[in-house]
Amino acid sequence: MNTSGTVDAQATAPSRVPYRTLIWLAVATFTTGIDGYVLAGLLPDIAADLDVTAALAGQLVAVFALTSAVAGPILGALTSGWEQRRTILAALATFIAGNLLTAIAPTYAMALSGRVVAALGGCLLGAAVTGYVVHLVPERHRGRALSFVLGGWMTATALGVPVGLILGQSSWRLPLILVSAVGAAALVGIALRLPHLRYPSSSLRARLRPLAQPRLVAGLLVSTGVLCASYICFTYAVLILGPTHSAPWMMIVLMCAYGVASMSGNAATGRLADRFSPVRVLTLILAGLLVNALFGALSLALAAPAAVAVLSVVWFVLAGIGNGGHAVPQQARLAAMAPASASVVMALNASAISLGNALGGGAGGLALAGGLDPSRLPLLAAAVLAVTLPLHLLVAHWPRRPRPVR
Repeated sequence: MNTSGTVDAQATAPSRVPYRTLIWLAVATFTTGIDGYVLAGLLPDIAADLDVTAALAGQLVAVFALTSAVAGPILGALTSGWEQRRTILAALATFIAGNLLTAIAPTYAMALSGRVVAALGGCLLGAAVTGYVVHLVPERHRGRALSFVLGGWMTATALGVPVGLILGQSSWRLPLILVSAVGAAALVGIALRLPHLRYPSSSLRARLRPLAQPRLVAGLLVSTGVLCASYICFTYAVLILGPTHSAPWMMIVLMCAYGVASMSGNAATGRLADRFSPVRVLTLILAGLLVNALFGALSLALAAPAAVAVLSVVWFVLAGIGNGGHAVPQQARLAAMAPASASVVMALNASAISLGNALGGGAGGLALAGGLDPSRLPLLAAAVLAVTLPLHLLVAHWPRRPRPVR
């Protein structure tokens, strides 16, 4: 601890995961998880209320992802030298303000502005929270701590999004108010319970230097590939599963099951990444996702209708386990590549994830517009994973050049 009362990152770390402190970071990620999914299910209502087309309403989702992808690395680099509790509080407050602005917006232009503001706060929040955990918790407990904090985001998928969609049947603005209210509670908890933390002192140029490493850039593209494959199918899950699960309540149940599966994958890989190396765990997950995508494609194409009703759910739930489980070992692996630049690397990873989301939704949409049947989308996802898995293995075995002796 320095003279200002701020804990330096290189100071003695806690001997175990401080769950009572990190719970408020998990609540913060819970709000971003709801925000990232719920609006996509309410686009017709948004379009009708704001008097725009459904395509324009969809830009409220797209502009959030695009802003996050562009602004995340810039904000992460600019704020990595700040005291990190203050950074997290500022990011969360901005995220809340953006959601409130969207919730009360009387016009489309104001709603779009609100999404930009929310994205600026959200992308910085995700990077700052992950970097904070990486620096606060000793490496032997890092996987569990990351899975606990990211579990808030997974819980949002399982519980928050279905609740948000139910509230959205009355007004699409209510889920955004819910996000803001939960975010405000997290803001208070973080202000009261989270210790101050400052990263080791270094220049901005020094923090950015590791990012010129091709190995790190390739590692970030693994995140893009996984999320691209995921969103090729998840964005159009209603179209893929609709023929055998057409009732609205069934889709809510399936989305809830996907979220629970993501939570399970996240929790399991957090412990596995601490026991084994993150690279080994990530290899197993990527291979499993590829096999499952092929299983889904074959089941949807060849199985009898009665069997498809069961096999499609198995495929969807297993995809949830893998997509939820890849985050912790991937982030732990990236942080180990450039520990002095963890906050910047996590911001870049958030951008890589946003890019994957956008590419997946766009690729799936283009394929459908070109006449591809929705049941063939898992095959397209498998093609993306077939490229991502070798890329991951290349990064894992990338030769490290020794530093020249001067």
